[in-house]
Amino acid sequence: MDYTERPLRRVSSHQGPVVEVTEDIVSLPNGAASVREVVHHPGGVCVAAVDDGGNVAVVRQYRYPFGKVLLELPAGKLEKGEDPFDAVKRELSEETGLEADRWTELGHIYVSPGISTEKLYLYLASDLRQGQAHPDPNEFLDVEMMPLAELYRMAVDGQIHDAKTVVGAMKAMVFLDRPDRN
Repeated sequence: MDYTERPLRRVSSHQGPVVEVTEDIVSLPNGAASVREVVHHPGGVCVAAVDDGGNVAVVRQYRYPFGKVLLELPAGKLEKGEDPFDAVKRELSEETGLEADRWTELGHIYVSPGISTEKLYLYLASDLRQGQAHPDPNEFLDVEMMPLAELYRMAVDGQIHDAKTVVGAMKAMVFLDRPDRN
């Protein structure tokens, strides 16, 4: 069966500095029409920066939609046309002051594919050196180093609710435990 939904009409309901929200009328595989609300997002990057002692950089920051401080891996959005690798190096430096000599791509995830076009690229950074953090003027966060194994355990136990951090911690842990890794 062809599951493709074909767009018939699109109406933009919001155009903001980061996202556009559209209401799309689509033709379903059975010929019926339906509505899809879509949040068009430029995409983002997330990094598990792990030092020689097995500690990973995490940030604590307030997340307005949920009204609480979350523990997360450093991350940020892509600027228009920006290469994800350039973005992840920029975000790591801005948020933590860290720079890395070794980078490993850990793939990408679709953050919420039922409603958003956001594609998030995951990286592992190692061979770290400390510089000076320089967060964006409207970004308030605290940086901590914690054992990657502890972050992994917290993700598995349901103590971490941020999807990119759950996936990033798990992928980094699995990659670092692989005997065939370079």
